Amino acid sequence: MLRLLYTIYAALVFLVIMLLIFPLCILAAFLGRIKGGNVIYLLCTVWADIWFALTGIRVQKSFTAPFDKEKKYILIANHISYLDIPVMVKVFRKPMRALGKVEMGKIPVFGFIYKRAIVTVDRKSAEGRARSIRILRSVINKGISIFVFPEGTFNETRRPLKDFYNGAFKLALETQTPIRPVLFLDTYDRMPYTKRLSLNPGKCRVVFLDEVPVAGWGVRDHEKLKQTVFALMEQKLMEYNVSWIRPESPEN
Repeated sequence: MLRLLYTIYAALVFLVIMLLIFPLCILAAFLGRIKGGNVIYLLCTVWADIWFALTGIRVQKSFTAPFDKEKKYILIANHISYLDIPVMVKVFRKPMRALGKVEMGKIPVFGFIYKRAIVTVDRKSAEGRARSIRILRSVINKGISIFVFPEGTFNETRRPLKDFYNGAFKLALETQTPIRPVLFLDTYDRMPYTKRLSLNPGKCRVVFLDEVPVAGWGVRDHEKLKQTVFALMEQKLMEYNVSWIRPESPEN
């Protein structure tokens, strides 16, 4: 019961902050897709700062190597919770565009902000996926980092990661943009994807791993690049002993 009440409280705080920044997002939209989108992303970081402070969720970020704030990256992260995007907005303090589900853009009020801060993708449509890649390429060419869940959706396996899609890695090679893997270690514990009304306070660690450079890689090396990043992230998640990893059930 306490967890349900806490989740309701957190949702109400989320909505109140959203309604407060919404008029500013409308004004920012008049600045255009790039400049306006950057302003809206900044507003979203303020939103995240307030929400996490009022809900008692402590976001902690660390780096295994120095982070160049002036450099553009393709940020690649594991996807295990509804909290993953809010946490990323909290820790990444420069203009960024994430790749997100097109369905979220249909939510009243929230959808207006979402579609201007996120590059939406319809994964059911080949044309929709191709359009999203074109937009992401344009964003990178303007010096803005992008954020992608290469698993595509929640990892519902018992493994550290589910198989990656190719798109982000092809894009990295085409645009010669280095990849920066990111690990969400505790968002599953704060809010499992299986239970939307199960939010609970506590720590949320985010680890930025070493940059994976792409200089010298050919455009056809996306499979090798994908497997390199996958192996690195999988190894680190196992080292951190994240809670969703479970032994596979023995076959009968």
